[in-house]
Amino acid sequence: MIHLLALGGDPLFDKGVDFAVVLIVCLKTIVTFAVLMVAVLFMVWFERKLISDMQNRIGPNRAGPWGLLQTLADGIKLFFKEDLLPERADRRIFRLAPYLSAVPAFLSFAIVPIGGTVSMFGHHTRLQLADPPIGILFLLAMSSIAVYGVMLAGWSSGSKYPLLGSVRASAQMVSYEAALGLTVATIVLITGSLYTSQIVVSQGGSIAHWNLIRLGILPFFLFVIAATAELNRPPFDLVEAEQELVGGFHTEYSSIRFALFFLAEFMNTVTMSAVIVTLFLGGPNGPRFGLHGLLGDWLLPIVWFVVKLFVFLFFYVWLRAALPRLRYDQLMDLGWKALIPVALAWLLVIAAIQVAPDTIAGRAAYIGGALAVGGVCALMLFRSLALGKARVLEEDLHS
Repeated sequence: MIHLLALGGDPLFDKGVDFAVVLIVCLKTIVTFAVLMVAVLFMVWFERKLISDMQNRIGPNRAGPWGLLQTLADGIKLFFKEDLLPERADRRIFRLAPYLSAVPAFLSFAIVPIGGTVSMFGHHTRLQLADPPIGILFLLAMSSIAVYGVMLAGWSSGSKYPLLGSVRASAQMVSYEAALGLTVATIVLITGSLYTSQIVVSQGGSIAHWNLIRLGILPFFLFVIAATAELNRPPFDLVEAEQELVGGFHTEYSSIRFALFFLAEFMNTVTMSAVIVTLFLGGPNGPRFGLHGLLGDWLLPIVWFVVKLFVFLFFYVWLRAALPRLRYDQLMDLGWKALIPVALAWLLVIAAIQVAPDTIAGRAAYIGGALAVGGVCALMLFRSLALGKARVLEEDLHS
């Protein structure tokens, strides 16, 4: 039996906690972890296979049909490799760092709703592991904590190149976390809730209600760029630039500890794609085609969520195959001179529209002011990009 509840919070705890509630929570945790692990295994295979197609290669094709079991084979191989510990490493921090990267990725995925509300063992519960009242703040906290794994891994390795990678990670996180937070603030402002379930409910009805449209598209692009930098995905993967840092922060890692970093990177990609779908594209909302019951109210929302998620996974693989890595000064310029000013200005625009008087003259005045601010933002963006290109040309001429 399916119930669609518009109230914030998981209805599982409305009548207190008993044995059935504990059992449901444990079951949801196991299922969520298993689904995320399978998604990560698929993402690794999908990225290798798709890039090989783009580069006219074959890609994984030995282990299992179409090479589907290649990721599992690589994981087993890494598990049985020798676990090295550098002589000059800080042993406790060196061993702790991989878990500080992997655990926040799973915790971030826990607040993502992938469907409606179902009835189980006499209790109603949402198809998401947790729906805390500070869901968005929890997401930002986890994205901030994840960088500590990278920073501590580089610092504790006792080597210079991993240390440089960790310093880059801290600077990159500070630069793009600000733009990410300002973009999320626009979503909270227009939704009026920190619950991820409420954000999904507010986008129901039609595509016109998606935050992608309601916020004017620009915050979506800002969030995607900032999220890509937070994930250390190309073209922002300067933290592990092998041409400069011999692999970056995880140079000294091997065996299962290296596998945890590898797992965390792809898990973060799946998690952030799911977060983008939740915040901007309506989450599991989509056409029901007149279907109700088990198929229309339970299965179709999951299908819509998976389809939207797959689009972003393809997008991230496409970026890796198509774009070269930025220089570090370009990375910093984009974050501080473009994304943060534009995100802050657009937040003010959304706030002005929200408080605009409900009259034609009042709305015209506020919209005019918003357009003026938007024009200034666009000029700032183009000016920073033009200055960056001019500096590159000047350096090329001198060299």
